[in-house]
Amino acid sequence: MNAQVARLNDPPRIVAVGLHRLKDLFRDLAPTYAQAARVEVLDSGFETAVENIRELSRSQPVDVLVAAGSNGAFLRQHLDLPVVLVRVGGFDIMSALGRARSISSRIALVTHGALPVELERFNELFGLGIEQRSYRTTDDAKNCVLELRARGVEVVVAPGLVADLAEAAGMSSVFLYSEDAVREALDDAVEMARLSRMEAAKRERLNTILGQLRDGVVAVDMDERIEILNPAMARLLERPAVDLIGRKLSDVAPELSLARTLREPRAEIDELQKLGSRAVLTSRLPITEQGAQTGAVLTCQDPESIQRVDRDLRARRHKPAANVRYRLGDLVGTSPGIVHTRSLAAQYARSDATVLIFGESGTGKELLAQGIHAASKRANQPFIAVNCGAFPESLLESELFGYEEGAFTGARRGGKLGLFEAAHTGTIFLDEIGEMPVPLQTRLLRVLQEKEILRVGAIEPTRVDVRVIAATHRDLSERIATGEFRRDLYYRLNILRLELPGLRDRRQDLPELVAHLARKIATRTGIDISNDARVQKLLDAARTYDWPGNVRELENLLERVAMLASHSDVSLGDMQLRELIPEISGPADESTLTISAHRAGSELELIRRVLDECDGSYAAASARLGISRTTLWRRLKRNAG
Repeated sequence: MNAQVARLNDPPRIVAVGLHRLKDLFRDLAPTYAQAARVEVLDSGFETAVENIRELSRSQPVDVLVAAGSNGAFLRQHLDLPVVLVRVGGFDIMSALGRARSISSRIALVTHGALPVELERFNELFGLGIEQRSYRTTDDAKNCVLELRARGVEVVVAPGLVADLAEAAGMSSVFLYSEDAVREALDDAVEMARLSRMEAAKRERLNTILGQLRDGVVAVDMDERIEILNPAMARLLERPAVDLIGRKLSDVAPELSLARTLREPRAEIDELQKLGSRAVLTSRLPITEQGAQTGAVLTCQDPESIQRVDRDLRARRHKPAANVRYRLGDLVGTSPGIVHTRSLAAQYARSDATVLIFGESGTGKELLAQGIHAASKRANQPFIAVNCGAFPESLLESELFGYEEGAFTGARRGGKLGLFEAAHTGTIFLDEIGEMPVPLQTRLLRVLQEKEILRVGAIEPTRVDVRVIAATHRDLSERIATGEFRRDLYYRLNILRLELPGLRDRRQDLPELVAHLARKIATRTGIDISNDARVQKLLDAARTYDWPGNVRELENLLERVAMLASHSDVSLGDMQLRELIPEISGPADESTLTISAHRAGSELELIRRVLDECDGSYAAASARLGISRTTLWRRLKRNAG
């Protein structure tokens, strides 16, 4: 295509073919066209000229030929190139005859092809006595000259071939073609080349557009002969395009005939019909140019492609907005392990490769996944999170991949969009990937390899553009050894690996984490505990704690402290710290038990105050106190008794 575009930008190449005197006229005029075209003069004729022109075309295509007389007619018959003939006008003939009259009154006019009718009438009307002859071949020209000489003709007005033959036979000659006639032919050739270039450019653009279409397109003339078809249609017809151009469409594929559209010019849109063993959706339209029908066009679509587009449109229509709350900066801490993980995550965000995150429960695996998504080029696209261990196998399959209408009893009308489709162009976070059932692992492996999903009950896959981030707290190598996790899926997931250290391994981050979480709690509840002495007591008690629940557990404990801190008259002694946060306070000693009655009174007072502030809502009160509703009921009953 680039070579074609470059050629269209070059000046037109015109080859002027002339022998004898015409050749000299061409050479005189060629330099005057240097700005408009590249005019080359070829001093040959007939078979030799055809061979020479073909040789010239191998190096660079020729746009137009200019020739005259029998030579021009021969070139038209033997070359597939436009030929402009040098035409002789009435003024040229009269001018040439005037010059001949000054030599002798015994004049003959010889032309190639038919004689001008007007001249014959003029000759008869005024009794000029001019002999008129025509020729078509070189032999005709020789015989004509011998006959005229025998009839006593002394001057011959003719094209170059006959004029030279007359001179050789001892007669005078006048060259028939004038400079104006040759210039007019060259002008016509330049204009023809320009229009041809314009049409070629339009055709090239049209072919480029048609070549990009997935639908098959074919256009025919009024005889139903194929003029244009794109690669998609050639594939449908299972024949090369070069073998189809010029053939009748009805002969190639009777099912796709456009004969009726040519007879009755009306549109027929979206008709489902068979083409061999496959179904196609066809549309037929008449082609009208300047008010007249000049042909018809047929388009063929693959119904399965339409279904794929429909699914994709539904996916886009229901696409959720990016719902990311966390950034990589929310992964707080300056310990070496967390700094390394944060740095790697920032690098991985620039890639689209699959990420596998290892970490205990509560270490912040989803926070890290959201941070990677937010730092990636997909940040403005959906982020979908799903816990693979929270669903039974059958439900997880339909959640991840969606289902078609009627796929199973109770299936939603119209089917359901799966989470992979919902995450199209974004990121899907598969938490607890180690809990995914083995059959679904096989389907996930196909998604990662082929970038397409198959809805439950569907036979046609749907393409998806999704980045996968997976996470697990399990040792996947152990699950591989027991056959509970596919080894090939592990290798597909474990392209970019991240490990989140447990809180026990980064105790130096506790003060920074507590400050960060205190700010979050203050934003959510309006209770600021950042400078509360009770938080320091919690920190002091927690330095030797193993933190099995990691950061999530720390945040929950701070929530409990915040609920207590909302009552400024309640102090946090060792006994209350142990009651409020038994996880890190250790067992109560004997001295603590001696003041249990006082503790019970304070606890009852706290619970009642919180209940009053929550308008008697046990659910809200238990949430503020950081205990379950069952525990709230039990403590109310115990303290009241």
